[in-house]
Amino acid sequence: MTENKIILGVDPGTNITGYGLLKITDGKPSMIAMGVLELSKNDDHYVRLNRIFQRIISLIDEFKPDELAIESPFFGKNVQSMLKLGRAQGVAIAAAISRNIPVAEYAPLKIKLAITGNGRASKEQVADLLKKTLKIPDRNMPTILDATDGLAVALCHFYQNGTVKHAKSAGNWKNFALKNPTRIRK
Repeated sequence: MTENKIILGVDPGTNITGYGLLKITDGKPSMIAMGVLELSKNDDHYVRLNRIFQRIISLIDEFKPDELAIESPFFGKNVQSMLKLGRAQGVAIAAAISRNIPVAEYAPLKIKLAITGNGRASKEQVADLLKKTLKIPDRNMPTILDATDGLAVALCHFYQNGTVKHAKSAGNWKNFALKNPTRIRK
């Protein structure tokens, strides 16, 4: 059985940073909150980074998460964009570290694979499966899907046995089913 805890998931970005909070009770995840931090109104990159840091700190202080899971930057063709994204990720990680919260990173492909079973799933597919898995009412679904991306990072972390250390592969479907009974639908 998984211990009770709160996981903060972050999808960092310099235009929009998404976040989601999961509460794990008796091995079952439920959504606490999700949202976005819109940053595009300010042209100063360093002000944007400060806003990310301050928002993550405020979420930590309000919800007291036990762990932070964050999407790692993916390799892109635009080096400047990747550097900015890495900085956004770095300040979110620094916020967690400043509050002594363990951090785990997950690649975008791994997150999508954990949530949908398809590493190339769209944001809409991720949002739809989160809605079904976590039983999120329509009225609570965001219009900006970076929020569901943040929640997906948190759920991916939970699926990785809720630990900061990476779990071993199950090896086959039978072992996976035995190790993850809450993820099997009948």
